[in-house]
Amino acid sequence: MTNNQIQAHVTPEIQEAFKPEVLDVIKNSIAPTANEKEFLLFAHKAASYGLDPFKNEIFFIKYGSTARIQFAAEAYLSKAREKDGFQPPDTQMVHENDEFQIAKNKDTKEMEVVKHEIGFPRGKIIGAYSIAYRDGYRPVTVIMDIDEISHMFTGQNKDNWNKWTQDMFGKHVQQRALKKQYGLEFDDETITNDQGDQIPEYKRERKDITPNQETLDAPKEQAVEEEKEDKIPELRRENLNKFKQLGITTNAKINKYLEDNKVKMSDPATESELIGLNELLDMHLEMNEAQAADDDELPE
Repeated sequence: MTNNQIQAHVTPEIQEAFKPEVLDVIKNSIAPTANEKEFLLFAHKAASYGLDPFKNEIFFIKYGSTARIQFAAEAYLSKAREKDGFQPPDTQMVHENDEFQIAKNKDTKEMEVVKHEIGFPRGKIIGAYSIAYRDGYRPVTVIMDIDEISHMFTGQNKDNWNKWTQDMFGKHVQQRALKKQYGLEFDDETITNDQGDQIPEYKRERKDITPNQETLDAPKEQAVEEEKEDKIPELRRENLNKFKQLGITTNAKINKYLEDNKVKMSDPATESELIGLNELLDMHLEMNEAQAADDDELPE
C-alpha cells in the first residue's frame, strides 16, 4: 500500500484530524502491517473519536490475516476530560495489611468505600477501586478483588501485568469507573481477511548440512527431525488448553471455531499449522481480555 493510495481514500474526518505527513508516520510506525482497508478504518476511528495514536489511546494489532483496532484505558480518561464537570478520578490499590471497608449506601443502594487506612509494610495487592467524580453527578465507585482479574496474569499480556501490577490494575478499574460515570463507549473492531483460507505459516530456520560432513551430520539431521516430531504433541496440548480458556471444550465446538475462522488443517496437522493456530487462539484470548476490561457489569 503506497502513500498515494492512502491519500486517495481518506475520509473527511481523517483529513481534518491528520495532515498527510502525520498520516504517513502513523502508517509506518504504528500500523506498518495494516493493509489499505485496515489502516483507513484505524485512522478513521482515531479521527472520529479524537484519539491520538501517539499517546497510546488507540492501538492497531495484527495477527496473521486478522487485525484488531483496540481502544486503550487512556482513551477513556482523555475523553472524560472533555466532558462538562470533569474531576480527576481517585484510583487506589488495596493491600493485604490495609484497613479497608466497603458498605452499601442506604440512599443510592450502591457500594461505597467507607474506610481505607494504610500502614507499612502494606503487603501484597489484594484489590483496587476507582471513584469517578463529576460536578452535578453522584460519584461512581468500582471495586474489584484481585481474583476477578487473575486471568490477566496468565494471559497474552501477562508480562506487563506481573511486572506493573499496580499500574495495569489501576487503569483497568479506572476505565470501568470512567465508562459508567461519563457514558463513554468505544467499539473495538476486528477485521478478518481471507488469505487463501489458511492461517499464517510459521517458518523456522534450519541449519544446512555440509556435504563433506555427511556422516557426522546424519545423527544431527535425525535429532532435528525427532525434535520436530516431539514438538507436535506439546503444540496440540497448548491448542487444547487455549481452547479451554475460550470455553471451547468439545470437538464439535473446535470444528466450528476452525470453520468460522477459515482455518484448514492437514491430517495430521503440521508443526507450522499448529503454531499458526496457537497464534490465532492467543489473539482471541487477548480480545476477550480487552472486552472484559470494557464490561460494565461487575460480578456480585
